[in-house]
Amino acid sequence: MATKAEQKRILQLWRQYKNAALKVSPVDYNESISDKQKRIARLEKNPEKWFAYYFPNFYTAEPAPFHIAASRRVINNPEWYEVRSWSRELAKSVRTMMEVMYLTLTGKKKNVLMVSDTEDSAKRLLLPYRANLEFNERIIHDYGVQRNIGQWEDSEFVTTKGVSFRALGAKQSPRGTRNDADRPDVILIDDIDTDEEVRNPQRVAEKVKWIESALYGTRSIHNPLLWIANGNIIAKYCAITEMGKRADKWEIINIRDKNGKSTWPAKNSEADIDRALSKISWAAAQKEYFNNPISEGDVFKEIIFDRLPPLKRCDAVIAYADPATSNKDRGKSRNKQASHKAVAVIGKKGRKIYVYKIWLDQTGNATFVDWLYEAYLYMKEGGVDVPRIYIENNTLQDPFYQQVLLPLIKERGDIYGISLPIKEDKRKKSDKFFRIEGTLEPLNRLGNLLFNKKEKDNPHMQRLEEQMLGVNEKAVVMDGPDAVEGGVWLLNNKAGKKRTAYAVGKVASRKY
Repeated sequence: MATKAEQKRILQLWRQYKNAALKVSPVDYNESISDKQKRIARLEKNPEKWFAYYFPNFYTAEPAPFHIAASRRVINNPEWYEVRSWSRELAKSVRTMMEVMYLTLTGKKKNVLMVSDTEDSAKRLLLPYRANLEFNERIIHDYGVQRNIGQWEDSEFVTTKGVSFRALGAKQSPRGTRNDADRPDVILIDDIDTDEEVRNPQRVAEKVKWIESALYGTRSIHNPLLWIANGNIIAKYCAITEMGKRADKWEIINIRDKNGKSTWPAKNSEADIDRALSKISWAAAQKEYFNNPISEGDVFKEIIFDRLPPLKRCDAVIAYADPATSNKDRGKSRNKQASHKAVAVIGKKGRKIYVYKIWLDQTGNATFVDWLYEAYLYMKEGGVDVPRIYIENNTLQDPFYQQVLLPLIKERGDIYGISLPIKEDKRKKSDKFFRIEGTLEPLNRLGNLLFNKKEKDNPHMQRLEEQMLGVNEKAVVMDGPDAVEGGVWLLNNKAGKKRTAYAVGKVASRKY
């Protein structure tokens, strides 16, 4: 039973959807029957034009290629199981609604089951369906009156054409969902996982069992079923991840692509995304917009910020740079996204390792090269006699380093008046997670890995802290910790024992 607050919310949403449906552009009542039939036929042959005509209040931006491809899969495959882990603001529920309305109004499907975590949530998700069937003049003009008096409730309604829609909460009995003799031929699942529930694997397992047995069991064997589950990956183990393993298509689309660009630029500009993400933590953004739930504290329960000694007091200081031109360790991940480039200034004194400064972000090569010079100047200003910079350059990165980064470094050198002392780190690296865990976790646990307290409010250092706390075996983004590990390993094994400078050209004299 919905609370009064929930009832009020549903009523407000109903009014919004009703008013939106009523505002759909008017129809031409003077159109001849022949012209009307031809127009409808043309629209039905082109689903995107059909969506735009009947739902102009939802179809407000040009679709992205993934939208169009998704609709083709659903419309052209009567028997289909798809999981859509599309980021927030990518219209997964709206796109699904338009597809299902197309299939039901054109007679291809006739028994729709909407499933969510609770029945009230499922009712809310059915509101735009019911509002458009009842008030959208274009639908009524072309496909007839849909409201069926006596069978038109918020939890279940049947159109005059015999298409049924029913809302169902998780673990409710799906029995009684037949439409005459027809079992459900469309099962929609939306917002099935909750933050509270995914903390308990047993509860997730019980819900998955219900989905696979009771819910899926409502289908007919001989009649094709369309199954669409919409949901972000909010935990490593949740209902969406388990359905994704069984899907004909599990599509994971983040707010930005692997190159760090908007996946739907017609709707979400880079500035808009930057603005939205700036108001939440990195960990929250990863979960809501990048399908990358962060399990904080798996390896690093906390990191220690402290006052660090002057750079010149350290036994050795280096800058370690990771251009992130490959993602070898996580390249096969479904959740792959643009890597973070990183430059870290790290010092060693006795058993202590100090992270003085880091530049860490998704950025271009020119900015990354500028960071190298900033790191060099930071070390010089800190009293380091011979600043040294190591840059990761494994076999996958080498052509890129030689052909792209090195020319940029030399070009910037003319501007800065500096030829950077760079040594390539060609170490053959094992799995990223195990390197980070093996090298940094003992140092951190024993209190020997310290971070610069003066940099605690720097967004780059904050990103590093969040990535450190998010390190686990299945984590996608660990570029900051990976750069720190690279520098620490060198300080412990090579750089800390040598004072040799490796130069790209000569180091120019300059006042700092």
